[in-house]
Amino acid sequence: MNRTVFILNGPNLNMLGRREPHIYGHTTLEQIRHCSERLAQELDLICDFRQTNHEGVMVDWIQEAFEQGAAVIINPAGLSFHSIPVLDALKLHDAPLIELHLSNIHARDELHRHSIMSGVANSVICGMGADGYPLAIRAIDVLLRRQAANN
Repeated sequence: MNRTVFILNGPNLNMLGRREPHIYGHTTLEQIRHCSERLAQELDLICDFRQTNHEGVMVDWIQEAFEQGAAVIINPAGLSFHSIPVLDALKLHDAPLIELHLSNIHARDELHRHSIMSGVANSVICGMGADGYPLAIRAIDVLLRRQAANN
């Protein structure tokens, strides 16, 4: 069974800790990466943690995960609300897929309230800040174990 998980982060998340900390917190993406990789190792997952500011790069990475049969945790950031190419790439995916947001997008302004990605995800985690990442990794582990038990 493939125990690889791609953790894909979208535009501006490289600025975490400095960008709107009242919304996104003070934790940096590097701190999140470190904690994510450590937890993944504890759960016997192979973690591939990435960030891009470019829509096409995100599409390439989702397709790469699909080709490898890897699970995906995606924080699409601003791509959540308008990126049909990212959505179409996610529709290819048949391995576990979790959408993740640091803020509670449902409590935000109208522009940031509805993610078009949510309909193709197994689960959506939002509003937990940086703590959402370990929750998502644990959820991927559960989904992968369920998948293995059913095969």
